[in-house]
Order: sequence, then structure tokens, then C-alpha cells
Amino acid sequence: MNPVPVSLPFTDRSEAGRRLAERVRAYAVNDPIVLALPRGGVPVGAELARRLDVDFDVLVVRKIGLPGRPETGVGAISEDGHVFFDDQALARLRVPRQALHDTVEAERAELDRRRRVYRGERPAPRIAGRDCVVVDDGVATGGTARAALRMVRQAGPSQVVLAVPVASPEAVESLRDEADALVVLSVPENFHAVGEWYRDFGQLSDGHVTAILAERGRVRPEENTARAVRIRAGQVYLDGDLTMPSALRGAIVMAFGEGRTDPRWRAAASVFQRAGYATLLLDLWTDASAGADGDDARTMGERLNAAVTWLRRATDAATEPLGVFGAGAAAPAALVTAAERPQDLGAVVVYGGRIDLAEPSLSQVRAPSLILLESSDSFVRELSEWARGRMSAQTDLRVVSGAEQLLQGAQEWRHTAVEALDWFDRHLAPRTD
Repeated sequence: MNPVPVSLPFTDRSEAGRRLAERVRAYAVNDPIVLALPRGGVPVGAELARRLDVDFDVLVVRKIGLPGRPETGVGAISEDGHVFFDDQALARLRVPRQALHDTVEAERAELDRRRRVYRGERPAPRIAGRDCVVVDDGVATGGTARAALRMVRQAGPSQVVLAVPVASPEAVESLRDEADALVVLSVPENFHAVGEWYRDFGQLSDGHVTAILAERGRVRPEENTARAVRIRAGQVYLDGDLTMPSALRGAIVMAFGEGRTDPRWRAAASVFQRAGYATLLLDLWTDASAGADGDDARTMGERLNAAVTWLRRATDAATEPLGVFGAGAAAPAALVTAAERPQDLGAVVVYGGRIDLAEPSLSQVRAPSLILLESSDSFVRELSEWARGRMSAQTDLRVVSGAEQLLQGAQEWRHTAVEALDWFDRHLAPRTD
């Protein structure tokens, strides 16, 4: 977590959600969902989910305060019924757990009431296997956030992220080990209360929360259509997976030597799909060719070219802006295809691979091309810089920190998808012809 300087105070909770969005985007990749803590976290989370176009719901957690001093948090109750005590705070205040029995029961009853009001008979959101972003309007002591994070963790998410506009230094330190990532916009040294960092920090009612949930639709309906495809390319057939969003703004062909079924690349494709791009995930190697000509950039480029032609003819993407993402062995093929279709491809992203193998085609590449390196290894970088120098197109070269561990499951691969999406968004302008 690296807080960045921000202008404080925030205008209101919605503005705070907007300012969180770009910092959170890299963590919201694998079937993401934003889970807001009522009541204050709901307008923050709703705006964040709207900006990222991801699922949104609430996570009901209640703070346990000292009897007679409810503002002093010494624990929390999560929606699944677990009670978490801040034993350090209790020891410091010389309060035994038993003294909080009545408070715990009262808060448990209030939690049940709120759960019924906010969710009714609707089941709790699915968490297993998803990137879960837990959101609140700020964190003072960390007790409520800790209970929420532990509850989410027990449900088996892909990763759990805590995202808040402002937090005390003590809370940040105490929560570091509770989440896979902390996204905090500001950690003021003179922190006293969350509300002092907002110009408008009006109290929210259950009505406010239910209205926001109704407006957001809680969980977005599934609107993508997906199907397996086989594409003829010369004497071979290529296996692929095509996904078409209902609101189409462009298409991206994601090419690999083999690897289209890797869940990490499928999650990366979902980033493009949520942004409105159709995706065609394609393996350029076949059982017959992988050992013979699978490393031939020209042959693989011809196959990728055939796939682009098929996509144009057989789908609704016939007139949409088109980009190509080539990874590993398919990286040089992406540049070969770009050279052969200068009027058709609007942008190229290559990840890893020996793009110098596309040398005969490099000077003909016209599409803006982003070169993402798996590591800062000097030899790999020198080859990539050499290839880049032979391209007449606009280019950029970036090292994706930690991406050399992609196949071992490092979470930094998520940044690869976000970097690629940013490049496609910038360069795939709508066609006007």
C-alpha cells in the first residue's frame, strides 16, 4: 500500500469512490465484486463499482462499542455470526469480554435487522474464487474492517482487497496482514475521526442504503454470450473461445502458442469484456504443428491473420475497432499480422516472447504497439529495443513488475491486463468509414 497525496477533505462519499476507482482497477480482474460496509461505505462502494462496471453488494458487519461509550470500538460481529474482539484494546481499557455480553447480543439483533432490510430473502453474494474489494468510507480503529475481511477470507476468494479513502496510521498498520492488498488514498498523521475528512458527511439511513442498492441493481445480469469456435487457417484448424458483450465497442484477438484455457488469461479477457470488447482467445499451435513449425513467426502470423478475417466475416465485430494481444510464442505473430493488415488493426499489445523474430515485418507495422516485458533482463530488453527501433509505428515499452512469475501465479499479472486495456482504450477509436 502506497498512499498518494490527495486533496482533502473529500467533497462527499461519492467523490471518494470516484477517486478510489483508478487505484482499485488493477485489483478488480477475476470476476470482481465490490462489497460495501453499511451504511457509510455504500455510496463509496456504489460509485466505485459503477466506475469499474463490476458487481456490487453489501457486507453487513456491526461494531461492538463499550457500554456507555459506543463510539469506542472494541470488536465487531460479521454477517456470518462470528464475533471478533480487539483484545489489546480490551486489555488497555481493563474490560473483560464477559462485560460485553449484552452489547454483543444487542448488536447481533441489529445486524440481523439490517441484513433483512438490505437483502431480504436474497442470498449473500457469491465470494468463492472472486476478487473481492471491501469498501468503507474510512477506517479509524480497524475493528469493523478486520471482521469483514476475515469473513470474506473464510469464503475462499481469489483475493481480498480493502479499499478506503482515508484511514488512521494505526488502523493501516493493524490491517496489513488481513488483506492481500490495501488501497488507501490518504493516511493523515493528525487523524481523529473519519467524518472530519469529508465536507459532506451526512448521516445515512436504511432508506439511503436500500435506494442505492436498488439503483445499482446489486449484481449485474450476465450479458455476455460465449462459445467455442474452430477456425480454418490453411491446412489446420485453430481452437478458440469467442465472447461477445451485448454492448459492443470493439474486438480484441488474444493469441497464444497454447494457453488460451489458462484461468489467468481468461480473467484478463474478462477485463476487456467488461470494458465492452469482444474477445477471441486463440491457440496458434495445433497438435500437428507445435513441434514442427510452431515457432515460425511467419506461419503463426498467417494463422492469426486467418483468425482476424474470420472474426470480421462471422461476427458482429465486422466494422468495430480491432486490436490484437499476442503473448509468448504468439507475440511476434501479432506484429506480423499488424504489418499485413495496416488498415484493419487499430492497436497491438505484445507480452513476452521474441518479437525480434518478426524482423522482416517490423518496418511495416503501423498500428500503435505496446511491448510488455516479463522482466528487466538486459538481453530480453535489448532484443525488444532492437525490434522496436525497426518499427515505424508509435510504440511504448514497459516492464510489468513481478510478471516474470506469471505462470507461477503471482498477482502482479493483473497489472498486465490493466496496462493492455489502457492501451486499447487509447488507440481503438471508433471507425468512421
